[in-house]
Amino acid sequence: MSEPSTSAVVEDSPPRLRDAWVALAGLSAVFLFEMLDNSVLNVALPTIGRDLTASTASLQWVSGAYSVAFGGLMLLFGAVADRFGRRRVMLIGLTLLAVASVLTVFVASVEQLIAVRALMGVAAAMTTPGSMALAFRLFDRDDLRVRALTVISTAGLVGLAAGPTIGGLVLAVAPWQVLIVANAPIAVIAWIGIRAGIVTDERSHLHQDRIDVLGAVLGTATVVGVLLTPTLFVAGIDLALAWGTAAMTVAAMIGFVVRERTTRHPLLDLRLVAQPLVASGLAYKAAAGLAMAGVSYLATLQLQFAWGWPPALAAVAMLPQVVVLLASGRFVGPFVHRVGLDHAAWMSAAAVVSGLAVFALLSRFGYPWVLIALVLVAAGMRVVGVVAGNNVLRGLPTDRTSIGAALVDTASEIATAVGIAATGTILAAVVGGGIATEYFTPALVASFQQAVLIAGSTITVLAAALVAVGVLRSHHLPSQPATQEPSHV
Repeated sequence: MSEPSTSAVVEDSPPRLRDAWVALAGLSAVFLFEMLDNSVLNVALPTIGRDLTASTASLQWVSGAYSVAFGGLMLLFGAVADRFGRRRVMLIGLTLLAVASVLTVFVASVEQLIAVRALMGVAAAMTTPGSMALAFRLFDRDDLRVRALTVISTAGLVGLAAGPTIGGLVLAVAPWQVLIVANAPIAVIAWIGIRAGIVTDERSHLHQDRIDVLGAVLGTATVVGVLLTPTLFVAGIDLALAWGTAAMTVAAMIGFVVRERTTRHPLLDLRLVAQPLVASGLAYKAAAGLAMAGVSYLATLQLQFAWGWPPALAAVAMLPQVVVLLASGRFVGPFVHRVGLDHAAWMSAAAVVSGLAVFALLSRFGYPWVLIALVLVAAGMRVVGVVAGNNVLRGLPTDRTSIGAALVDTASEIATAVGIAATGTILAAVVGGGIATEYFTPALVASFQQAVLIAGSTITVLAAALVAVGVLRSHHLPSQPATQEPSHV
């Protein structure tokens, strides 16, 4: 097993952030694609359904095919990038993204669109984790790494915030295909920035192990099963299929663990995952993803169903979360410098969990408590999204950073899926099938608020347990101030 290093060796590292602006522009474009694509497509689904005469289930797979391919293949492509070159895999993925986006012009059925979305999910699995790994590799100081990841994540958050508005305006004057084809120029910008701004990987920073194909198959089956199974249970259409998928997922998971513990060249060395920095960072990221999913899902339902707010007003009510996510970027670096990377990780994850707890316990008493919950969650997510990932990569050898970045994204994807599924299951059990009614009777409102309390409290406990695991795993680490205070941007 390779020894983890707290800092990757970076030759000719830029001394300031602005000295690497070309590379950062390319990496930011990658994250912009991921977040903008998700938010824009949701706005376009009704239009797509009418244009392609698609059923509700088919429309679900327009989004689902992308998510399953993306979540299921990240570990595989993380391992491939660490073996054959992160920059090379990133450039190939961006080329695939551009081609798949352009293919949308020729789509004539919803099945063809689902195939295109699956290809885009493959491209995302090749590119998104690489943006973190390449940004980490670009600099040799933790303060610059944190600030670089903050810049990259800000671009994505802008896409997430502006996506619905952009989608609505475009659909008013152009066909829905434009929204997906627009990913092609974004991919070209990213390709140019990475090609020009990041040097080819040195052989000493890559491993020479063979790719564990069987481990990749089992790992992909496990992640896909984890993502699909909760959806099948919540839908409740075919419980036999849901239980069968759950059984196959457990079998794949067991097989994956056995394979990775016994093969000579594992896809994912589980001993590295157990390293304190890696385990704690993944725990914090999963806790934050779980809590974020719970708040986002429950708040949307409460505002529109239980309180009867129209969609436009509900959207305005959620804006403080977007504002905090965008405006707090400039404070991430100073905060991390003041408290240190390790303390910043658990404190930010705890803030997200606290936001969920506030919502679960107090949201029934009015919007001000919802506002406090949204602000806590947004502020915590802004920090943990950068710091937890950086900590994971700090705890890995330089030839395993891509698989580490893939692990961070996979943990977040799985936690989000579990959070939404658990919340939906509890709501269905407590409220029943009447949640989509146009009018909430006082009894139904009381039942819904009880479900929010139970679901929110349950997820809070789970997320808090993950934070506790993270704290315990990092307990014996030496205290490290985040970084040196930079004098120039």
